[in-house]
Amino acid sequence: MDSWFNALIHWEAFQYITEIFILVPALLGLKGNLEMTLASRLSTAVNVGKMDSPIEKWNLIIGNLALKQVQATVVGFLAAVAAVVLGWIPEGKFQMSHAVLLCSSSVATAFIASMLQGFIMVGVIVGSKKTGINPDNVATPIAASFGDLITLAILAWISQGLYKCLDTYPYVSSLVCAFFMCLNPLWIVISSKHPASRTLLYSGWEPVITAMVISSIGGLILDKTVSDPNLAGIVVYTPVINGIGGNLVAIQASRFSTHLHFHCAPGEVPDEAKGCYYPCRTFWGKGANHRSAQVLLLLVIPGHLIFLYTIHLMKSGHTTLTPIFMSVYLAAAMLQVFLLLCIADWMVHSMWRSGKDPDSFSIPYLTALGDLLGTALLALSFHFLWVIGDQDSDVGD
Repeated sequence: MDSWFNALIHWEAFQYITEIFILVPALLGLKGNLEMTLASRLSTAVNVGKMDSPIEKWNLIIGNLALKQVQATVVGFLAAVAAVVLGWIPEGKFQMSHAVLLCSSSVATAFIASMLQGFIMVGVIVGSKKTGINPDNVATPIAASFGDLITLAILAWISQGLYKCLDTYPYVSSLVCAFFMCLNPLWIVISSKHPASRTLLYSGWEPVITAMVISSIGGLILDKTVSDPNLAGIVVYTPVINGIGGNLVAIQASRFSTHLHFHCAPGEVPDEAKGCYYPCRTFWGKGANHRSAQVLLLLVIPGHLIFLYTIHLMKSGHTTLTPIFMSVYLAAAMLQVFLLLCIADWMVHSMWRSGKDPDSFSIPYLTALGDLLGTALLALSFHFLWVIGDQDSDVGD
C-alpha cells in the first residue's frame, strides 16, 4: 500500500489536481465510517445470538449492506464537496471540470470499495461464527487492512482514467457521478426492509458525516504538507500511522461495545466507568478491557517497526531511517494511539449512557480522529525534523 501511495504523487491526475489528496483520508476513513462499523455491528449480533436464525441473519446482512451503499454514495459526494471548499475556495481558483472529476472519482470509489469490502466483511463474520472465533478480534482488523488497499487502488485508477477523458470526452465524469447517485433509491428501498437498518437509515448520518468532515481536515493538512518539497516524504508514512491507529482503536471500541451489550442495559454503565474519566482507568482500572488496552498500546512500536523496515526494504520512503527520525516517528505513533484508546474508553461509555449504540456511533468518530491525529502529528514530526536539521537529499523525489 505504501508503494501505491508513494506512486500517486507521480500520476498526472494527482499532480494537476492536488485536491485529490484531500479526498484520500476521507475515503480511506470510510473503512471506519462504514466497514469497521458494519464489522462491529455484525460481531455484536453474532455474540449476542441475533444471527443464529438463517432468515434473521441474511435479513440483517442484506439490510446493512444496502444501508452501507447509501451511506458510501452520500459520503463520497460530500467528501468531494469538502475537497472543493477546502482546496480551491481559499486559493480563489475554481474549475468546474476538475470539480466534476473530483465528485465522480469520490462517489465511484466510495461505492465500489464499499461493495467489495462489504462482501469481504460478511464472509469474515460468517466464517468466524462457523469456526467459533470471536469476530471482535478479527473482523475490524481485516476491514482496516483491506479497506486502505482497495480504496486507494480504486481511487487512483478511476481518477487517472477520468483525467485522461477530460479533453476528449468531458461528459464522462458527469455520467459516472449521475449513474451511481441514481442507484441510491434502490438501496434505500432494500435497507428499509429490515428494522435495524431502517432505523440507521434515518438516524445514522450524524457520525459518518461528522467523521468525513474530520478526515477532510486531515486531508487538507496532508495536501498542504505534500505541496512542500521538503516534506513530501510524509505521503508514504501517512497510511501507515493512520491505518495502525484506526485499526487498534476500532478493536478496543468493538470489545467495549460487546461487553456493554452483554452486561449492561442501555443507559447504564459498569461501576468502574461511573464518575469523571481519567486516563489511568483505561490501562490500569478494574474493568474487563484494560488488559487489551495495554496489549494494543504495546503493539504500536513493534507494528510500526515492521512497516518502517518494509518501506525501507522496498525503497518506497523518501526519508532515511535515522535513529532520530525513528524516535520522533514512534513517539508520534505512541501518542496517537494512547490518546485514541483514552478517547475510546470515554466515548463508548458516554454514548451507551446516552442511549446510543456505540457499534454504530463510536467507530466513525474514533477512526476519523485517528486520521486527523496521525496526519497532524506526522506533519509536526516532519517539520520538527526539518527544523533540527535531520534533512535528507532524497526527500520529495
